[in-house]
Amino acid sequence: MSGPDGGRPAQTGQAQRPPAEVRFADELARLRADDTGDRPPGWALSLRAARRFVLGDESLGIRRKFVGDPSLVDRALVTLATSRGLMLVGEPGTAKSLLSELLAAAVSGDSTLTIQGGAATTEDQIKYSWNYALLVAEGPSTRSLVPAPLLRGMSEGRVVRFEEITRCPLEVQDCLLSPLSDRVIAIPELTGGESMRFARDGFNVIATANTRDRGVNEMSSALKRRFNFETVFPIEDFDTELSLVTAEATALLQRSGVGVEPRRDVLEVLVTTFRELRTGQTARGDTMERLSSVMSTAEAVSVAHAIGLRGWFLRGEPGTAADLVSCLAGTAAKDSPEDLAKLRRYLEQQARTRQGEQWQALHHSRHLLPG
Repeated sequence: MSGPDGGRPAQTGQAQRPPAEVRFADELARLRADDTGDRPPGWALSLRAARRFVLGDESLGIRRKFVGDPSLVDRALVTLATSRGLMLVGEPGTAKSLLSELLAAAVSGDSTLTIQGGAATTEDQIKYSWNYALLVAEGPSTRSLVPAPLLRGMSEGRVVRFEEITRCPLEVQDCLLSPLSDRVIAIPELTGGESMRFARDGFNVIATANTRDRGVNEMSSALKRRFNFETVFPIEDFDTELSLVTAEATALLQRSGVGVEPRRDVLEVLVTTFRELRTGQTARGDTMERLSSVMSTAEAVSVAHAIGLRGWFLRGEPGTAADLVSCLAGTAAKDSPEDLAKLRRYLEQQARTRQGEQWQALHHSRHLLPG
């Protein structure tokens, strides 16, 4: 169902996760009103205003949305102003997709032209397909053409997001070669000027790739040359990661109807546990077993959310370290059954030696792990 302007569908009820341009519409409006910088052709904001949208600006009440290297954001924005695509690579849960969404919202005012890569992704889902009823009745025409995100992005001069591109087969990935190099899509079924669609100013592609998928569908050398690669690293500073997990978990809990904020001492234990299991090193610098499962900041936020939900809806409280054990089991056992044994040894050996009520609760609740 179209909205009153004939564009984006009208919203019925509250969306679980509105796109960035909806969640931060007021911030984007303030940035546009204050933006006096030169804009690249087709951009909704100047580079400086787009940078402030992602990294924050206290003077305008713009909060920081991406906790990472500011120079990475600068390089990403410059890349999007060129004729090369932007490739964000990194470990799972390092906010590659979030950064991609924020950049698209800042540059185009629309982050919804998204392709989700996977083994079943086809060229039709990337470029265009056909309304077969009209195709049979009228033959190939612009009326029967159904544009997919790539064709729409080129026609409208917007940024297209390609999530997890390396999960797609090689021949599907390579359909980006001509749009990225010649800035054109050929539609051989049509004739005349409609058979070639040239990209308008503002068009570009942001792709993301998970380093754990490396080698599954490695990109061709030709396609790699059409992207600038940027690596998104995990958050190094403990306090920064704790603040991020606290803020994101609190927001999620509020949206879920939880009436209390998460306990800081529980979140400190959670973040410490995730960092140590992720790196294989304790806060004291001792070497320990690391998990093969993804123990990212995004996973930590998800677990903190689950802890709050368990505590509030089952007992009417914020949640404790005992809830952490139950929630960790599903996170740790996803990739390898051995990780569950490693987690059990962590709770028996590492948690036992730590000071604090929640660390001791974590140790005493180790029996809640399955198996």
